[in-house]
This record gives sequence, C-alpha cells and structure tokens, in this order.
Amino acid sequence: MLKGLGGLGDMAKMMKTAQEMQTKMVEMQEQLETITVTGESGAGLVKATATAKGVLTGLDIDPSIFNPDEKEVVEDLILAAIKDAQAKAKAKSEEEMAALTEGMGLPKDMKLPF
Repeated sequence: MLKGLGGLGDMAKMMKTAQEMQTKMVEMQEQLETITVTGESGAGLVKATATAKGVLTGLDIDPSIFNPDEKEVVEDLILAAIKDAQAKAKAKSEEEMAALTEGMGLPKDMKLPF
C-alpha cells in the first residue's frame, strides 16, 4: 500500500486498527447497558438486578422478611444484594472487555478503556 513511505504504512495500519478498536469499544459500552446480572442475599430473599455497567434496575424483596422488629436486618440484606449485583456487573464487564481485547490480538490483561 504505502511501501515507498517506509514506516508510514505501518502507521496507517495502526491508525486503522485504533479506529476499529474505538468502534468496537463504543459497541461494547452499548452492549453492557443491555446485559443484566442479579445479585442475591439472604438465600434469595432479596435480589437486586443491575446492568453490566452497574446501574441498579430492579429490586425484588420476599414479603416474608418484613418484620418491623428486623428492619436493620432487611436493610443489611438489601445492601448485600445490591453489592453482590454490582460485583457481578463489574466481573461481567471485565469479562466482556477481555473478550474484546483478546479478539483484537491485544494482551488479555490489558485494561480498556485506558
């Protein structure tokens, strides 16, 4: 293609690869908004649903835990479920990003976006 220009041909290839990576990153970010994970606590009595970007989208609480004397326990279960969902969202996001970088021939442990 640009053989007579020495290293510029490689630069053009690198720029094209960078543009492809940017396009794939945008697509991945959009995809992470549609992937959902569910965190649980209290053996499933409280469930929190979040996107892979960590945005909480739902909360399901079993009515059997609504005892006014155990308000603090319920609050702890809710927080635990949310934290579990957020941890799963982060793990899913990292998994999807690793697959993207690996598919582009980049090191598996490369952190994107930079």
